[in-house]
Amino acid sequence: MSESTTIPQSILVIDDHVLFRDGLISLFQSTPDFYVVDQAGTVSEGIEKAFQHRPDIILMDFSLPDGTGLDATRIILDEIPECKIVFLTVFETDENLLKAVRLGAKGYMLKNISSSSLLSSLRALAKDEIAMSRKMMSRVVEYSRAIPVHPSQELLAKLSPRELDILYALQDGASNTQIARQLYLSENTVKHHIHSILEKLGVENRRQAGAVAKQLGLKKNNSAVVPK
Repeated sequence: MSESTTIPQSILVIDDHVLFRDGLISLFQSTPDFYVVDQAGTVSEGIEKAFQHRPDIILMDFSLPDGTGLDATRIILDEIPECKIVFLTVFETDENLLKAVRLGAKGYMLKNISSSSLLSSLRALAKDEIAMSRKMMSRVVEYSRAIPVHPSQELLAKLSPRELDILYALQDGASNTQIARQLYLSENTVKHHIHSILEKLGVENRRQAGAVAKQLGLKKNNSAVVPK
């Protein structure tokens, strides 16, 4: 399939440097498979515009005037779990990289990346690949090997019936709004339950919680079966 026949992906750029944002926007104006829906320079503005446009991809800076890209990522993915957030940053530290990945980011690249490499990495997102250099990917793999996860059915026993209902919905990537509608709850109540679920399961984000539920075979009737 040629680039001209692909469905264009919408992008939101969140970075506090205007010249850098302008450079990215200029780059995407010359590509048929991406288009920028908006830009933001702070965490609060980025969250607002993400909720407004619900973009396919967000290019996220790590350091912002009113917080970090991690703060924005956590809030945005709670509401738009299908959004693919890619960090573009000057920070190469393992700690920042791993925090971003644990929160559900789909990529982490340095700002000195070439235009062609950036576009290639973003196109790979459509194939469910991670937008990350081999060097950074190896760090994530090594970290994953160092902390094996073997969830047990006992974890689910810690959850209330309502929390099990919400965890079941997280398996399919449902947003807070969708869960609230399905269970006739307020979004604030859903957020409170999800925070409790993450603490009880000992996971970092809703995607990891959904993965635990799938591993344990959580079903709609709130019963779990350990896979053979």
